[in-house]
Amino acid sequence: MIKHRPHGIEHPYAVSPDQRVPVLPLAGEPVLLGVVAPEADRVVCEWGTLELPLSATSAAAADAAALAGGEGHLSEAQAKSLGADGAWSVQTPPLAEPVKYRFHAHRGGAAESTEWFEVSPAVWTADGVGEVRGGGERVRGVEWLVSSQGVHRGRFRLQLQDGDRLVGFGERYDALDQRGRELDAVVFEQYKAQGVHGRTYLPMPFAHVVGADGNGWGFHVRTSRRTWYSSAGNELTVEVALGDEPVVDLAIYEGDPATVLTGFLDEVGRAEELPGWVFRLWASGNEWNTQQLVTARMDTHRDLAIPVGAVVIEAWSDEQGITIWRDAVYAVTEDGSAHRAEDFSYRPDGAWPDPKAMIDELHARGIKVILWQIPLQKTEFSTGQVAADAAAMVRDGHAVLEADGTAYRNRGWWFPQALMPDLSVQRTRDWWTEKRRYLVEHFDVDGFKTDGGEHAWGHDLVYADGRKGDEGNNLYPVHYARAFGDLLRSAGKAPVTFSRAGFTGSQAHGIFWAGDEDSTWQAFRSSVTAGLTAASCGIVYWGWDLAGFSGPVPDAELYLRAAAASAFMPIMQYHSEFNHHQLPLRDRTPWHVAETTGDDRVVPLFRRFATLRESLVPYLTEQAARTIATDRPLMRPLFFDHENDPEIWNHPYQYLLGDELLINPVLEPGATTWTTYLPAGEWIDVWTGDRVPSGLVTRDVPLEVVPVYCRASRWSELQPVFS
Repeated sequence: MIKHRPHGIEHPYAVSPDQRVPVLPLAGEPVLLGVVAPEADRVVCEWGTLELPLSATSAAAADAAALAGGEGHLSEAQAKSLGADGAWSVQTPPLAEPVKYRFHAHRGGAAESTEWFEVSPAVWTADGVGEVRGGGERVRGVEWLVSSQGVHRGRFRLQLQDGDRLVGFGERYDALDQRGRELDAVVFEQYKAQGVHGRTYLPMPFAHVVGADGNGWGFHVRTSRRTWYSSAGNELTVEVALGDEPVVDLAIYEGDPATVLTGFLDEVGRAEELPGWVFRLWASGNEWNTQQLVTARMDTHRDLAIPVGAVVIEAWSDEQGITIWRDAVYAVTEDGSAHRAEDFSYRPDGAWPDPKAMIDELHARGIKVILWQIPLQKTEFSTGQVAADAAAMVRDGHAVLEADGTAYRNRGWWFPQALMPDLSVQRTRDWWTEKRRYLVEHFDVDGFKTDGGEHAWGHDLVYADGRKGDEGNNLYPVHYARAFGDLLRSAGKAPVTFSRAGFTGSQAHGIFWAGDEDSTWQAFRSSVTAGLTAASCGIVYWGWDLAGFSGPVPDAELYLRAAAASAFMPIMQYHSEFNHHQLPLRDRTPWHVAETTGDDRVVPLFRRFATLRESLVPYLTEQAARTIATDRPLMRPLFFDHENDPEIWNHPYQYLLGDELLINPVLEPGATTWTTYLPAGEWIDVWTGDRVPSGLVTRDVPLEVVPVYCRASRWSELQPVFS
């Protein structure tokens, strides 16, 4: 079999071996054509009137690693699914006019040919073939990318002033100020090192321009298609993928950062207030895969007097359909319909002998229960409920489709080849969540970790709401969180979802965390930046896996510095990655970190931070409500309150937690002192009660201290929290 796909697998940052590069070439540019033809002796390309011989090739190392998911534990399965064996390629002459081409693979005396393909050169033109709606005089240099196939992209420039800062573009890990950088907005699962690669699970085509002269503004490209941004000199260039109409819809918001954010959220939606319990400590480990383990972890929290407010149970199901407790006994519903609670019984010797009793007991202790989810349906099983559900998804029209009408199979490295429910429409959202309803209504589960959401690859995927993939893929995680929030609401519960992926509109749907990261100081710094940029775009409830979740257990210093900082973030939680139950364990529980590192300071100091966090819950609840009412972020970059103070940009990791507390996390190993910049105002060091002048302030930072300063006007109310 010989295979060529002009768009390839459509990984947004890597080239697959059967791809055309670039997919849309510019006039005068050569094209690299790739095919996969296993066991071929010779491959040639019929390129117009030319015959071009191909050479056997292998994928670039970076592309191969990206396409296989790097070091993820499913990378080998993904690599096999790519079919990269037998890759061939050729570079064409420069493209001057439309060309039809096809490939012929020769094996022994037999030959096999592909269908015909056509490629047309594109040019950027300033001719008025399209329209930028909105933007007014701020928009300059409008151009359109045109070929014989139509108008593909628009681009324009926005004028910047010396000293202007660019903040936003969704959750960004590499820098608070994106001025001088190149980036794009496409939902993508970057497994670790997001800041190094400049990629994100949660992009948005929105940004603040924080004016050096106090005249700030912001913009929003009203699209769910991919966009690109680059700034050089005093211009920001914006490039936008287009649909059938050559139209770019642009909103400009004038005013200070809070006014800009309000204008944006008025359009796309804002958070709703969640119950105060979400501000307590969240605990989880990917290998807590039995009732006995979960109960034991919570028992140890109790025995060590470390308060915990929620447990996230990731490995609760069979990881096939993610609907049924592992080892449950039940009859398969062959039509794929939902089960009820009474349809299940639980083996005394199973992984979860009585999950309802476990949840009731946890609730009696004041601990909420969150269950993990993934928006995919495995397909490698021929029998059982998972097979019945997969068949129903396809048969009853609940799957995202390829352009040819067949069901889309996940092209990513995680859960490769799985089906994806089409959550763009209510009928499938209802069908998908109805299978989980008994968990909420009978088991009294309090929320869902809506993991994943980045699995839609393909510009021509077909969604039931009428969108194609180029327009609908970025919206998938928004629909996903909405579906589970609606399920919880329908049962009278708060819509507590815990997502890593999102896009414009995600503001209205639950809680977010910064995704997968190693336990490193660099990841710590990147995560703080992620929280501040997400907040700048209207994400209120946000957290991270404190001290990282992947790799060996962090050392005691990193773990405690991260815990101290997380006590002063919107969501405080620890988590650890699946490690195939190999020893040594990689749990991030404080007692396991203490045992692994041999540092007896870990448990008492973590207890101190978790106890302090309990005392902060009323303040955080009050401030979250104020954030939702005013759009002033809960985890707030300093430019929202001090945009005219240029010194704040020299301290990009500092932030306000609500209106009253200024936080400066200790982000370097071995630090004994730490310098904070206090903007104009009257401040109190919360650990000493001393009044501190504005300006640069250096204090000692033993492990039990993260620099926190309170506005003097609220100190009398907040002082008991820190006593």
